[in-house]
Amino acid sequence: MARRSQTVMLLIALSAIFALSRMVNAETLSTIGVNWGTQMTHPIPPTIVVDMLKANGIKKVKLFDADDWTMSALVGTDIEVMVGIPNAQLDRISSKYSHAKDWVKNNVTQYFKDGGVNIKYVAVGNEPFLESYNGSYLTTTFPALQNIQKALDEAGHGDKIKVTVPLNADVYASSSNTPSSGAFRSDIEDLMNQIVHFLKEKGSAFVVNIYPFLSLYQNAGFPVDYAFFGTGSRGINDNGKQYTNVFDANFDTLAWALKKAGVPDLKIIVGEVGWPTDGDKNANNDMAKKFYDGLLKKMAKKVGTPMRPGTVDVYLFGLIDEDSKSILPGNFERHWGILTYDGKPKFPMDLSGQGNDKYLIAAKGIQYLPAQWCVFNNEAKNLSSLSADIDYACSLGDCTSLGYGSSCNNLNSEGNISYAFNMYFQMSDQDVRACDFRGLAKIVDRNASQKDCLFPVQIISAGTRTAVTKAMFLGLLAALLFV
Repeated sequence: MARRSQTVMLLIALSAIFALSRMVNAETLSTIGVNWGTQMTHPIPPTIVVDMLKANGIKKVKLFDADDWTMSALVGTDIEVMVGIPNAQLDRISSKYSHAKDWVKNNVTQYFKDGGVNIKYVAVGNEPFLESYNGSYLTTTFPALQNIQKALDEAGHGDKIKVTVPLNADVYASSSNTPSSGAFRSDIEDLMNQIVHFLKEKGSAFVVNIYPFLSLYQNAGFPVDYAFFGTGSRGINDNGKQYTNVFDANFDTLAWALKKAGVPDLKIIVGEVGWPTDGDKNANNDMAKKFYDGLLKKMAKKVGTPMRPGTVDVYLFGLIDEDSKSILPGNFERHWGILTYDGKPKFPMDLSGQGNDKYLIAAKGIQYLPAQWCVFNNEAKNLSSLSADIDYACSLGDCTSLGYGSSCNNLNSEGNISYAFNMYFQMSDQDVRACDFRGLAKIVDRNASQKDCLFPVQIISAGTRTAVTKAMFLGLLAALLFV
């Protein structure tokens, strides 16, 4: 009897521990979101992506537009959504209030209803004050922000949906490389002061994108350990506050800038944070896993930063690799996803930060183009156009994995040519005309992948599905006509 009683008590204790663990996991996941970008030639159908988000317990997404295809897939899911307004629309929305009203009506009101889309924020622009934009959006961003908030208020959404502007960390800086010297850039200080006070007044949040990887990428002398969350970095001491990683230091530099601007308690949301897996010597799965493990464990502990202890809301960047992103900042830009182009996890991770690493649940229902590859035809005689053809293939395809330190960096010359040809071929829906190059290329049905270098077969997305179905129909019709 005593033994049975002990067994029952043990089971009760284990059940309580399991329940507590689930509660902790759910609480941590509630602060973790993902950026769902769609700059890809073959996007995964949004319904498949949404099913994958739900299967992995991801409850928040940040979008870069309000595309109906994506928004419709989020209807009824209760996933918290930050919808985006691209920079290209800021001029129109700022110029006339009616344009803002139309945008809210078409992109918020039609989805924001019982059983609709759980919209929490409207992101007005995306990093509009980047120094590289040379002031292109300085006069339109704040008026657009005000117009959208006014339109939300008039539509009856203002108490539930807030406006914000996702900003790059280059809007503030420290004159002494310590957080306490943090202040907004002098050229936009007045504008930033207006914006942060507006956000505070409306009960919104400051959204900032922080990239420790870029600190490492842009500065050859940057200490590698300081980009991660271990204890190996010597860090910096700022008036008694110790910083052992650049994420905390960057975050608190902003906290000081906000304090000096007169809004010391304005909520900060990290709109983008992540680590790429290809396209640079420091961009690979091992380093990305190390970064995410440290970040997620930090989030789970709710320690915050020296200036802002407690919970921090973050959106991981990004969800899926995007093969159409601009590579002006670097080849790594197309490899930020925690998932590959076809929705497969790249490495094990635990989004709850408890260290129980396992591969995320992959996208289900993905269909691929035929198992065929475009490779260099080594029997070709006239190679005079080869260099120009490779340049052409890479300009319209994606050759970012061929760069120094990247996953396909060790291919021989023939392998490099084949990779370039195949990427163009796949991104062109395997059109036979995209594998000719004046006889320098040929289509093969043997997997051309080599060692750690994947030669992908592209997926069938909505656009290619229609084209393939039409081609199959026409082929079948022709066959029937000639029987």
